[in-house]
Amino acid sequence: MRLTVICVFVSALIPSVSLAQGVPVFAITPLESSIKFDVQASVPINGTFDKWNATLTFTSPEVTTGMLAVEIQAATVDTGSGLKNSKLKSSDFFDVVRNPLITFRSTKLLQTGPNTFEVDGNFTIRGVTRSEKLTLAVSGKGTGSGVISGTLYFDRKDYGMNSGIPFIKIANRVEVKVALKANRVSGPPIVFKQ
Repeated sequence: MRLTVICVFVSALIPSVSLAQGVPVFAITPLESSIKFDVQASVPINGTFDKWNATLTFTSPEVTTGMLAVEIQAATVDTGSGLKNSKLKSSDFFDVVRNPLITFRSTKLLQTGPNTFEVDGNFTIRGVTRSEKLTLAVSGKGTGSGVISGTLYFDRKDYGMNSGIPFIKIANRVEVKVALKANRVSGPPIVFKQ
């Protein structure tokens, strides 16, 4: 299964104490971002998540202090097909009744190139949490505004999604894509390694 998610960040909230210490504050532009997915299967399965919440915060101007948290309401999956939506919401896949949220919470951010990063984090689906890696690229560096895009891969069976959809062949590998439109609203610029 290949799942492509374009992830949107609603806001980045920093306590006022942090502002006094010179911490960058970023807001994510919802209208220029979205959460989408594409599942590799014998019948195309793609769509969006309509409701989510996310934050991007920093404890200093150093880029590696960034903390990313994403919370998606799994029941808002929309493939354009009621049948596919119902199956994905069921206990065979997202199990939205018992586990309404899909989350990613970063634990480490490493700059791997002038505009690239690896973000380790705890990824949770169906109440199962595993460590996964999100690779990111940033455009607009130094302008106070830009797009953060990247990919996370995981195996759906590691999260208990062992079933299929009748008459549809689905792969195990899931690809999650993120695209974030971010604007610095206050504080100093982010400091990147060269």
